[in-house]
Amino acid sequence: MRNLKPIFCALLFAAGCVEDSTGSDESDVTAGWKEGTPESLAVVAVVNDRAVTFDTLKSEVGLSKTAATNVIAHRDGKDAVGRTPDDDLYDTITELDAVKQVGPAALDALLDYAEENGYLADILAKKREVIFSPQPAAQSHNARVAQVINSAQYSVDVAMYSFSDGGIGTALADAVKRGVKVRFLFDTASQDKKLTGTALTNSKSGQLEKKGVDVRYVNKIQHHKFMIVDGPRDDAERAQTAWIASGSANWSTSAATKYDENTLFMYGEAKLALELQREFNLLWEHSRDFVSGVTFPFELSTLSITPEIVPENPGVSVFLTSANFTVKADTFTTTGSNAVADVLVKAILDAKKSIHIASGHLRSRPVAEAIKAKKAQSPNLDIRVYLDGQEYISKSGNTSQVKDLDSCLATAGTNESKKRDCLDKGFLFGYDVSLTGVDVRYKYYAYRWDAGYAKQMHNKVMIVDGTDLYTGSYNLSDNAEHNTFENMLRFRGPEFRDMVKSYEERFEVLWVTGQAEGFLANLENQVKTAETIPLVFEPMSLDWNQVTNLKALIRQNCPDVDSTLYRTDPVGHQTCPRP
Repeated sequence: MRNLKPIFCALLFAAGCVEDSTGSDESDVTAGWKEGTPESLAVVAVVNDRAVTFDTLKSEVGLSKTAATNVIAHRDGKDAVGRTPDDDLYDTITELDAVKQVGPAALDALLDYAEENGYLADILAKKREVIFSPQPAAQSHNARVAQVINSAQYSVDVAMYSFSDGGIGTALADAVKRGVKVRFLFDTASQDKKLTGTALTNSKSGQLEKKGVDVRYVNKIQHHKFMIVDGPRDDAERAQTAWIASGSANWSTSAATKYDENTLFMYGEAKLALELQREFNLLWEHSRDFVSGVTFPFELSTLSITPEIVPENPGVSVFLTSANFTVKADTFTTTGSNAVADVLVKAILDAKKSIHIASGHLRSRPVAEAIKAKKAQSPNLDIRVYLDGQEYISKSGNTSQVKDLDSCLATAGTNESKKRDCLDKGFLFGYDVSLTGVDVRYKYYAYRWDAGYAKQMHNKVMIVDGTDLYTGSYNLSDNAEHNTFENMLRFRGPEFRDMVKSYEERFEVLWVTGQAEGFLANLENQVKTAETIPLVFEPMSLDWNQVTNLKALIRQNCPDVDSTLYRTDPVGHQTCPRP
């Protein structure tokens, strides 16, 4: 490949950025033009663009008459008419290179055109992309995941808590048919394995294995939500052109179209690819086989990922709860350490201007205590916490959970393991933190929380001083720290400034959910006057007092709302007739 502009090499760690002086239009250039790189994708985009005609290729790109003719003939098919059934668009740079009279010089000219006319810029913009849910299905993270899988040539490694999306399933099956090795660490498999017969083979895990995907699970909760495509499974150089997808969202319809989520897609971030590949390798090597009747060889990664081969990049850090476990054979055991919580606590205590948290939960004692300490130390610091509605707790409920914890710890005595079990039970800190003056709001959408209709605030995001972003699968809970495999990624510095800004902007949108629309006032009016009182409603951002008052108003107008019938069947009682 010719010597590309240095900025592209720096951004994408492009090992193929070398001078090509052959000048031959008939030589094999696949060693220089790597599939899947932004440059290759941009050139393919040019020749597939219907607006690019023979005249464009000849006069503006500078191809020879023969080369331009052949490129268009391949694209438009035998009938020489575009957008007809015999069209044959280019899938790869290799396919384009195989066209007669197309070689290094022609590809270089096409790349010049791609740079000058925005094709390469468009491709580069997609190499670091955040999709915030909810979205229409076609624009969702699920659709983007399927697109990335469709680009896979060598391997797809997935660590996923929950998966049900059909489009991704089809993409995985197609990848296997192309000869791509697909491995899937699937938390659901730990339950699916208990089934038998057709229930086993038709389970979510069984369906994956029918597609040729090797499914395994670990003995703890596997809560990661990341994917590595064409990563450094066996070759360190592939870290430079690997795709990573990671975030808070599972691969489900609800995560795509109902919940507040974030999914980050990154290409060519070598440090991130190597560290997540190392995490995947650790779990895979000590996993348990899901046996559904399809036999797979237990294939391990052959690359040993040592610290020496992981490139320095101060803008990217990966924090993993696997550091809190020891492992023997296929059994992980917690040590009780706080690998991720310690990092978050330090970030909170070091904050100078602001701490913005959007999290489904706030059940981590170290994190909650750090927030309270920081507020006491810096009363004017902008600390805002946005939680899912299920984190709301009444004063009496808080008193009860404090009493239960004290009783549990008294029973545990000096036994550290039993004390940790008490602390990991899921203490709700939202109310406790708000008492110190921290601004805490809840995404509130139902009188009684139930997964059957919840539109969850499912992000796991913290932004400190508007410059440091923490995002991943990690719930702010002690259970996540000690019983679950999680990741939290940190991005900072000039390279990621725009990305961090997009998360800040999203936080500000979430913070005022439903306020401009006047949802609270409208709902209160309905509760007071309507013949049918809604118990599930449009989401809105409310503080503790607003939630408390709304719940009291609903109880006043619907006395049955706390009856056994309503409690045991909330999905069947989403409204209440006025008595």
